[in-house]
Amino acid sequence: MTITQDVVTIPRKLPGGDRINLVGLTRDQLRDALIAAGTPERQAKMRTGQVWQWIYQKGVRDFSAMTNLAKEYRALLAANFVIELPEIVSRNVSADGTRKYLIRIAGGHEVETVYIPEETRGTLCISSQVGCTLTCTFCHTGTQKLVRNLTAGEIVGQVMLARDDLGEWPAPGRAPKVEARLLSNVVLMGMGEPLYNFDNVRDAMKIVMDGEGISLSRRRITLSTSGVVPEIARAAEEIGCLLAVSFHATTDAVRDKLVPINRKWNIAQLLEALRAYPKLSNSERITFEYVMLKGVNDSDADARRLVALIRGIPAKINLIPFNEWPGAPYERSDWERIESFADIIYKAGYASPIRTPRGEDIMAACGQLKSATERARKSRAQIAEEAGLG
Repeated sequence: MTITQDVVTIPRKLPGGDRINLVGLTRDQLRDALIAAGTPERQAKMRTGQVWQWIYQKGVRDFSAMTNLAKEYRALLAANFVIELPEIVSRNVSADGTRKYLIRIAGGHEVETVYIPEETRGTLCISSQVGCTLTCTFCHTGTQKLVRNLTAGEIVGQVMLARDDLGEWPAPGRAPKVEARLLSNVVLMGMGEPLYNFDNVRDAMKIVMDGEGISLSRRRITLSTSGVVPEIARAAEEIGCLLAVSFHATTDAVRDKLVPINRKWNIAQLLEALRAYPKLSNSERITFEYVMLKGVNDSDADARRLVALIRGIPAKINLIPFNEWPGAPYERSDWERIESFADIIYKAGYASPIRTPRGEDIMAACGQLKSATERARKSRAQIAEEAGLG
């Protein structure tokens, strides 16, 4: 069964013009577009590879700079196509080096993207929807209504914009950089539920993983879902990246409130789908994301139930100290409580890293993302009432 939502995805043609934006087209779509514009079919495979490498390997946005193409062909491309990315509206840098980008997409909508530098890697957290339908009560993004899905071009465009800002494209005339990358990992953990925008997410990630372009391994891409059970097997087969699940509770009663999608697909149904994922995708293990909420889900009994629930699943558990936001109906668990919880999980044989909050001073931490134009405050009481916690 395919899960869809009644949201608008904008066409690939740009408003007010007939030229097609090449960013976000799959290889097959790019080939078809080049043929339709007048490329001889016998040349289409070669031309597709050349244009693909200029866009995704070298970061070129101007057809006139594609110097291994004849001038006449470059003119044909310029007459029929554009290479356009979303617009960076603002860029905030945290004291810890985290960068948060407010990005404007077609229609004037805005999403947020976050780059997190670490000693051994640099992770980009990207968005897949404008807003979200899931209304997870601990998540600031969940207080923003869903507007629409992002296109594949808008999703991969976030990666390209971050590479622009980090200076990761090779200099003109130079081969692609081979040294350690500043942007080495991508996580689909920003605004939206990726599995509710499956086709666009899949196409964008195939572009990111393509060996003749951005060339990130599928093991450096993590898709985070709140539990859209029917699409999990499809994600394993058609994307094959690593999987994270926003778990956050050990009983249906609590998860129903924290992650309301649990009312549709409960913990037992979710775990059944997760048990099959590593085998289907050839992934090593699943990451269970668990936000630590004081007095809600952080007891020793919760830790023991969590260990029992995931038994038999290759897994690690990321413990996330709750990142507070204005009006949030929860508090962060005390540090001693988090460490006690982690210790129970560790002694049961599972990795249980406690995530260091990053970018809190610029509202870029996990669960804090929300586009600036939609940042109207709800009161703590309103949110608690909607969640059934009042």
